[in-house]
Amino acid sequence: MSSKNWLTDEQVEKEIAALKSDPDVKLARAEVRERYKRRQQLYNLRDLKKRGQKIRNDPEFQWLVEACENDQEDHIC
Repeated sequence: MSSKNWLTDEQVEKEIAALKSDPDVKLARAEVRERYKRRQQLYNLRDLKKRGQKIRNDPEFQWLVEACENDQEDHIC
């Protein structure tokens, strides 16, 4: 790469500042953030499903399984 294609540190900082305030960059960041949130929600729900399956099969927590199935007034579930 020739030296005329290189950016100085000052030019890099100036372009970063310009891109940070660009509405398209802000929009793309919002989309990435939303996608990340949805993936996190998916992973959390998968983990809760695994935990629920273990609890359902554990005799120690049979009272909780029955309470959730009967939907008692204490609203545990």
